[in-house]
Amino acid sequence: MSKPIILLLLIIYSSLTQSMAQPFLLKSKTKPSFSLKVYYGSKGKGAFVQYSGQKGIIPLRLKSYKLDSTDREYGQPDEQVYVWNEIVDGKTSGTYSLREGLRYITGAWYLRGRDNRKFDLEEPEKKEEYDGVGKYLLHGTLVEFNHFYNDTLIFRYPNKTVSVLILPEIIQPGGARQSHIADYNFDGYDDVGFSVADAGMGVYQQYVIYLYNPKYQQFDRLQEPEYNEKVKCSCLCDVAVDEKKKELTTSCRGGARWWHDVWRFKNGKLEWVNSRAEPMEE
Repeated sequence: MSKPIILLLLIIYSSLTQSMAQPFLLKSKTKPSFSLKVYYGSKGKGAFVQYSGQKGIIPLRLKSYKLDSTDREYGQPDEQVYVWNEIVDGKTSGTYSLREGLRYITGAWYLRGRDNRKFDLEEPEKKEEYDGVGKYLLHGTLVEFNHFYNDTLIFRYPNKTVSVLILPEIIQPGGARQSHIADYNFDGYDDVGFSVADAGMGVYQQYVIYLYNPKYQQFDRLQEPEYNEKVKCSCLCDVAVDEKKKELTTSCRGGARWWHDVWRFKNGKLEWVNSRAEPMEE
């Protein structure tokens, strides 16, 4: 296998693990002994920690995020470095940091705010078998789902109401559900999306997206646009966000070509802008 192909596979695998990274179980290296799980999504968004033996969760506010790709040319996977502020009663009470590789953690620590004591953290030698559970904390709402074993999506809102929904099932054998956090409608509030491989060849991801409504403080499913004869992809496939242009791009494969549709929001709905095709494969 050639080096470019190996690098491409590493990049693809890294992108998949970014969307299925959390949670990680960490424990203190020194006394007092404690352990916690840290949950987070795309680029460290939607993060919180839950200490072992505690029912409550502690919100984390992203302070910095860095993608380290310096060793990619040597065939090594990317690493991501996160720093979060711990928020208690609206105030910063500590800081967490970790470096994530392909499902492993290094350089993790917690700085306790009240006395500036630093605790180095590590993964246990015997790791728990990952059960596919994913959780985010977005706008005070706990978002619960599973990457592998079921299709249930739960929103637990701050006002104690609970919304239980069903996500599209995983069709491809051995497949997994990816999760995404982004501001899909460019209103300044992060939204959440989920995707599974298409039911055909499994070469692209089909999305469902839930937009956060700040007025009603709830998540509402993004309605797919009307697909006319100009649109090349009749699904929300491989959705990409262009923050500068405030556009969404969807991509799919038809025959020997990849097609891309560009969309903009108007009056809360997606409107088609243009479509283009990639050059034919040789």
